[in-house]
Amino acid sequence: MTKKALIIGGGIAGPVTAMALRRAGIDSEVFEAYDRGAEGVGAFLTLAVNGLEALRLLDLHDLVCDLGMDTPVMEIRNARGRLLATTSQPSRTLRRADLYRALRDEAVRRGVPIHHGKRLVDASVTSGGVRAVFADGGEAAGDLLVGADGLRSRTRALIDPGAPRARYIGLLNTGGYAKGVRPPGRPGVCYFIFGRRCFFGYMIHPDGQVWWFANPPSRREPTSEELAAITPERWRARLMDLFEGDAGPMREIIAATPHILPGWNTYDFPRVPKWSNGRMVLVGDAAHATSPSSGQGASMAIEDAVVLGKCLRDVPDTAGAFAAFERLRRERVERVVAQGKRNGDGKAPGAGGAFVRDLILPVIMRQVEKRNALAWMHGYRLTWDDRVAT
Repeated sequence: MTKKALIIGGGIAGPVTAMALRRAGIDSEVFEAYDRGAEGVGAFLTLAVNGLEALRLLDLHDLVCDLGMDTPVMEIRNARGRLLATTSQPSRTLRRADLYRALRDEAVRRGVPIHHGKRLVDASVTSGGVRAVFADGGEAAGDLLVGADGLRSRTRALIDPGAPRARYIGLLNTGGYAKGVRPPGRPGVCYFIFGRRCFFGYMIHPDGQVWWFANPPSRREPTSEELAAITPERWRARLMDLFEGDAGPMREIIAATPHILPGWNTYDFPRVPKWSNGRMVLVGDAAHATSPSSGQGASMAIEDAVVLGKCLRDVPDTAGAFAAFERLRRERVERVVAQGKRNGDGKAPGAGGAFVRDLILPVIMRQVEKRNALAWMHGYRLTWDDRVAT
């Protein structure tokens, strides 16, 4: 008899996991807490080449190959405009909402039901599987439950009530899409600038629009209410002040942005002790949220989906499949989280001293490029046909 999975979370990890499980012969239903989709919501993200190749295994690569833009080159400058490093790594930058829509629509096309307004409040293991209870009073039953419900995962708390909280790493995020401005550069390059008081990045889309983000530092972790109270114009004024006197097009780009995105905090999870119990398992940010500075958050979730699908295909016992999934994934994802933390720490003003950073970073980046020192992360390739060892 075909197994049925309840997937909690309809963002990026949820639909991809549903499609991976479907390929493994397991039916799924996706339950999303919000009462509508995420069209037009959020900023942009990068899919690294390892994530793109994982999508290819599920016949999803062609869905995203025309979204956003290729960004295979990175240039890093300091606040005086000096070029510190140039490096290359195939990747694609795309709006999160576009990626979400493409994956959701394809999951539905492949026969995956997606339910909105289904916020998980409880789940319990039963004699035959698992039962989920939602805030609207509804329930659902299945053979297993996958928590793809992100940083503030309810599933994680149900699996382990003592699970740690996410770690705030001292940076805020905001950004936007500028029009009618022509900063220096060309499409295909991520331009990163270590401002004296704030980190900035921008990319030029082939249509001329400029996609950008900024990471204002904040030692204190703002509440969601405090962040929501900051209007776009307050963000604009704050950013214009932070980049006053720095070389680069930051202020010009900010001024040309019709609407600056609401700000959000940066978090990661150094380690989530329990990923599963006998019938429930975590994937994506619910298990191993990484700082955006790693450029790997979405790619790690996609890899998770492929590996979980293979484990459930090849290991008959559900608990055993979850154990195999954790064995295959934990070391890699925790290493990515650590790399993202190091990258994020370097964005903080004064981190290690600007003079020391400007002296050492070019040397480090040359060695990284020469030795392909991040091949363990970007060069990682999954396959579908090999069997998972039990």
